[in-house]
Amino acid sequence: MKKLIECVPNFSEGRREGVVREIVNQAEETENVWVFDWSMDHDHNRSVVTIVGDPDYVGKAVFKMAKKAVELIDLRQHTGGHPRMGAVDVIPFVPLKNFTESECVALSKKIGEQIGTELGIPVYLYEKSAVIKERSNLSNIRKGQFEGFFEKIKSPKWKPDFGPSVVHPTAGVVAVGAREYLIAFNVNLGTKNIEIANKIARAVRYSSGGYRFVKAMGVDLKEKGIVQVSMNMTNYKKTPLFRVFDTIKREAERYGVPVLGSEIIGMIPMDALVRTVKYYLSVDDLEDERVIEYRLLDEISRS
Repeated sequence: MKKLIECVPNFSEGRREGVVREIVNQAEETENVWVFDWSMDHDHNRSVVTIVGDPDYVGKAVFKMAKKAVELIDLRQHTGGHPRMGAVDVIPFVPLKNFTESECVALSKKIGEQIGTELGIPVYLYEKSAVIKERSNLSNIRKGQFEGFFEKIKSPKWKPDFGPSVVHPTAGVVAVGAREYLIAFNVNLGTKNIEIANKIARAVRYSSGGYRFVKAMGVDLKEKGIVQVSMNMTNYKKTPLFRVFDTIKREAERYGVPVLGSEIIGMIPMDALVRTVKYYLSVDDLEDERVIEYRLLDEISRS
């Protein structure tokens, strides 16, 4: 039976397309791996790549991508709206088909060790792969970002899981782990006032009293002349997109600010879209199996 996993590495480069293309090419040139999506964001200065394929080959592809990122990205020259601590900032593995979560954890540790040993980058295991509870939350690891890590790593508490106990001078550190689907969901606001975006982000994120499976922050999109509530939805089944979007709209109304639209970075599960359609259209009996493309792909995978 064919085994499939998804990997969504994030790279700290969203302005130099040539650099991002060279990184993406490492995956495109790897057999049994498909690049499903890649995107760049100038204001965040970040790129997100989604690759899918055989677990062993996905591991090979993401290592090559990390190696290329180390060659081409210098965090000493990097600024952007998104927090970052590494040239390749985070490498998550997600089980898709005939591959378990525990197998993804094992793969993440294998690739983490390889990155630490061969590229000389401190590696921290996070989410399901974390061996230290405090490191399961990526935000805890990333706190202080690249600049703050040079002092942070000196503490025994922040000894890396793999690699040297010294920050790579240009590539920083990286988090590697296995996790569930994560949806990167951003909502754009019709204002330049970043404090409004920050207040709304505080209203929806779990760490400040909001929804359990939402991480959020305000981002200034200077190039567009607006601000954004940028979110990671870590469990769309327990905290659905539509509920968070409605809350942001209500909060924005309090400040007399319109919601201009939203965006999804990378890929999204069909089920998340179906749940949103069911809510907004009040379709009680809609399931994934009734979406023709879903059924078609399901039948093809069985043949």
